[in-house]
Amino acid sequence: AAGSGARRPRAGGRRRPTAAGTAMPEGKAAFREVLPKQGQLSVEDTAGMVLCKPKVLPLKSVSLEKLEKLQRAALEAARPEGAAPQPQP
Repeated sequence: AAGSGARRPRAGGRRRPTAAGTAMPEGKAAFREVLPKQGQLSVEDTAGMVLCKPKVLPLKSVSLEKLEKLQRAALEAARPEGAAPQPQP
């Protein structure tokens, strides 16, 4: 018990007063409150909008172009051989 390093509380459960005048338990580390005489105590930053460079998007997606190509190939395969090709808009 004497060499175990365990701390015993003071008799009567006394508390040590801090700089602010409040009582703090003996076992906790004492932190001193520091307030600046001038200047800001805290800064609250609000999130703002950030404009990014616009992205260039294709008019038709790659999958849509593949689908159109397959449809054209299917129409050409279904058309009889002697028929004239129809103009596409």
